[in-house]
Amino acid sequence: MAHSYQDLVAAALRTVPEVTVDELAARTDSPTLIDVREPDEHHLGIIAGAVPIPRGILEYTVTERVPERDAAVVVYCSAGHRSALAAAVMQQLGYTNVASLQGGFTAWKQAGHTWSESDGLTIEQQARYSRHLILRGVGEAGQRRLLEARVLLVGAGGLGSPAALYLAAAGVGTLGIVDGDRVDASNLQRQILHDVNGIGRPKVETAAERISALNPDVVLEAHPTRLTAGNALDLMKGYDLVVDGSDNFPTRYLINDASLHLGIPVIHGSIFRFEGQLSVFAPHDGPCYRCLFPLPPPPELAPSCAEAGVLGVLPGIIGSLQAMEAIKLILGVGEPLVGSLLTYDALDERFQTLRVERDPACRACHDPATPPPLVDYDEACLPAR
Repeated sequence: MAHSYQDLVAAALRTVPEVTVDELAARTDSPTLIDVREPDEHHLGIIAGAVPIPRGILEYTVTERVPERDAAVVVYCSAGHRSALAAAVMQQLGYTNVASLQGGFTAWKQAGHTWSESDGLTIEQQARYSRHLILRGVGEAGQRRLLEARVLLVGAGGLGSPAALYLAAAGVGTLGIVDGDRVDASNLQRQILHDVNGIGRPKVETAAERISALNPDVVLEAHPTRLTAGNALDLMKGYDLVVDGSDNFPTRYLINDASLHLGIPVIHGSIFRFEGQLSVFAPHDGPCYRCLFPLPPPPELAPSCAEAGVLGVLPGIIGSLQAMEAIKLILGVGEPLVGSLLTYDALDERFQTLRVERDPACRACHDPATPPPLVDYDEACLPAR
C-alpha cells in the first residue's frame, strides 16, 4: 500500500525522539547540529555551528562528517519533517543518539533563539560550491578562504592550464597569470586553457576568457610579460602563494629566489617526456628549490619539451596535483609536500614520494635575513651578460 509523506514522517517519529527549540537552547552537552535544508534555504539564516548536509545526500556523506556513531546529534530542517526522516536514516546507519528538532529552524527563530546570517555566500555560490560545503575541512568557512585567496600562476601552458582551471573551479577568488607567450598550434596537444580560436593571441587573454566562462567569481589578473629579475618581486608580492608552471631552469631559480625575499610558498611542478615531479617549497620551513638542485644540469642533459617531447596528458596530471597542493595550503588541511618530492612515471603508472631535507649550507636559504640577489639567468643558469 502506498504511503503519503505524512505517513512516512509519522513512522519516523515513532522511532526518532524530538527535542523542542527551548530544550536544545538549554542543552549543555553541545550536540552536533546537522542542517538538512537545501543550500538555497540558507539565506534565511542558520543556527551557528551547524553542519550543512542536504537531505538528498545525507546517506552518502554523514558518516564522513560525523564519524562517531554514538555522538549526540540534533537534525533540523525548516519545519521538522525532513529532519525526522533524516534522523531515521541516521538510526539505520547506526547512530544511537540522534534527535529531530521539533518545528525546525522556523520555530527556532520564532522563539527568539540566537541564529546567524548565512556565512556570506550568495545563493548561487551555495549551489556552485555545495560539494565543498559538506566536506569536513572545507565547509562555508573554508570556501570563504578560497574566495579570498590570491594565487599567482607563472605560465599558462601545460602545467598552468589544469592548475588554473581547477583553482578557478574551486573558487579561488583571485588568479594572477604571468605569461608573455602567444598561443601556437603546437600548444593545443596539452595546454587545455586554449583552443584553435586563440592561435596567435596572447595566452593570458585566452586564459582569462576561459576562466571567466568557467567561474565568474574569479578575478583574473593578467600579466602579459616574462618573469624577470626586474619585475619578479612586483609581480609576486601580494599573492598568498605561487604555482610554478614554468618550463625552464632560469625561471624556476628566479621564482625560488623571489619567494625567499617575499616569504611565500611555491608549488613546484615539472614534466619531461613521460615523467613528472612535484614539491612544495615553503620558505625556511623546508628545503627550497636550490637545496634540491644547487646547480642546473647542462643544457644538453635537460632539453626542453619542444626538443624532447612530452605526452600531452602528463602535464594534466602534474598540474592538477599542483592545484591540489595549493588548495590544501589555502585551507590548512592535509599534509602538503613540504620536504617531500613526489615523482610520477606515466609508463609504469607509478608514484613515489622521496623525503628531502633542507640544506643548512644552501646559499639561497641558509639565512632568512639575507635572501639571494635576483638576477636574470641564461639557459645555463649563469648570470646573463
